[in-house]
Amino acid sequence: MSSARVDYIAPWWTYWLNQFPHVNLRFQPVDHTFNPQEENYQQSLIFLSCVAAAGLGVNLLCLAIYLSCLCCCRKDEEEEESKKSNSCCVTWAAVAAGLICCVAVGVGFYGNSETNDGVYQLTYSLYNVNNTLAGVDSLVTGTMGGMQSGLKDHLSRLDEIFATRGDFVQTLHFMQQMADSIIKQLLGLPDWEKAKVDLAAIADQTAYVEYYRWLTFLLILILDLVICLAACLGLAKQSRWLLTTMMVFGVLTLILSWASLGADMATAVGTSDFCVAPDKFLMNQTKDIISSDIVHYYLYCSQTLPNPFQQSLTVFQRSLTTMQIQIQGLLQFAVPLFPTAKRDLLSIQHLLNNSEASLHQLTALLDCRGLNKDYLDALIGVCYDGVEGLLYLCLFSLLAACAFSVMLCAIPRAWRQIANRERDYDDIIDGDPFNPQSRRMASHHSHPGNMHSFCSYSSSMGSQTSLHPPTQTVTNAPISEYINQSALFGGNPRFENVPLIGRGSPPPSYSPTMRATYLSMTEDQIRHFGEDFQA
Repeated sequence: MSSARVDYIAPWWTYWLNQFPHVNLRFQPVDHTFNPQEENYQQSLIFLSCVAAAGLGVNLLCLAIYLSCLCCCRKDEEEEESKKSNSCCVTWAAVAAGLICCVAVGVGFYGNSETNDGVYQLTYSLYNVNNTLAGVDSLVTGTMGGMQSGLKDHLSRLDEIFATRGDFVQTLHFMQQMADSIIKQLLGLPDWEKAKVDLAAIADQTAYVEYYRWLTFLLILILDLVICLAACLGLAKQSRWLLTTMMVFGVLTLILSWASLGADMATAVGTSDFCVAPDKFLMNQTKDIISSDIVHYYLYCSQTLPNPFQQSLTVFQRSLTTMQIQIQGLLQFAVPLFPTAKRDLLSIQHLLNNSEASLHQLTALLDCRGLNKDYLDALIGVCYDGVEGLLYLCLFSLLAACAFSVMLCAIPRAWRQIANRERDYDDIIDGDPFNPQSRRMASHHSHPGNMHSFCSYSSSMGSQTSLHPPTQTVTNAPISEYINQSALFGGNPRFENVPLIGRGSPPPSYSPTMRATYLSMTEDQIRHFGEDFQA
């Protein structure tokens, strides 16, 4: 198998992130080597988070300046073109904010999933390594226990049985020496128990933190989407209270987006520092636990590198083979003379067979290919999927900040337009004959049969001899007909070019003859027909 340096190549984005400036809180440059225990290196990552906090401050300052200018520098709201321009601006701003928010949420879901996949691959590999080391420790402990206790008891009983035969006793002593040699070789193997506990603790803690990180980002993504949809609903419904509520939540989400950007950026840079030179960090971390030759063997797993366990395993194998040969000889020559020794000899033979099976399993577990594969899988999970997912989460935070900044700029304009529209409606004169509400009230309080047509009255005034014009029954047109006509002209009741359909009411403009006729009326006539004219 080729070396791990050939199989693992750090992705380009890790080198790019590794080149980010590493500065401590005293603005002093720090080495880019991954060293999380070192205080200056920790401060360099905190400094990156502070940069995101500074970006948040600049963003909020720009929004505050914009809102101040919006409140202080009011345009002439009575100009129709200005209203149409502001309405168009708000519409396009809302559309842009909605599109950016949707893109941001999509990017965030992908980045969150990629990061979770990478961390899962890391923890899966750590658990595999932990199981491998636990299997090695179990085999070594079991073999040593069999040699130290079981074999010793059987040899002690056989020594009593073969007391009269010196050659048999000498063979038993030789087997004891072989057993001691096996125990010595097993004790020469590294103590995997400490490394196993550390790996298990790291895997458990990593899985715990990743679960809550994934859940937190999922809730943030859902919150961003809900706020964006609610803001669009508020704009569509022209609901001022909903827009105000979404503006408050928009500010909170903006702060949350910049905070997540700082955390993700610091994590991505720190992880990239590790991914650029992972072997160097692992060698430094394990130098007090396992010898450097063993760590080097597993990290690179090259055919040119010697197996550090080869000598111990070879001595183990030879000692077992020699002991099995001795047991076969005793079964062949000593059992006919000492039948009571057969049971102990068979027990020793069974113990040696089990030890040989453990030797084969131990040889397979100690081979570098299994652990090196887990090592490479962990690196690929962290440095490829994990860091890539963090970059997408950083992009999500930036897009979300932009979307909510645009939304916070559009909502105050929309809120003011809604307020102006309501104020314009409230300014309509109650006595205006073209106000639908005034018409509705007039028709409710007066009987249609008692109303006189001003036009019919003026036509009967030709001779000026009759002061009582003929009474006509005027069919008052339905109010809905007028409202429908008003809707065709934009729904504004103040449009004065809408024809009055089916009504005997005076037209918007009076002819000179009609005006002269009205002015020629006496005070008594005006008093008599005053209520009809007011109606």
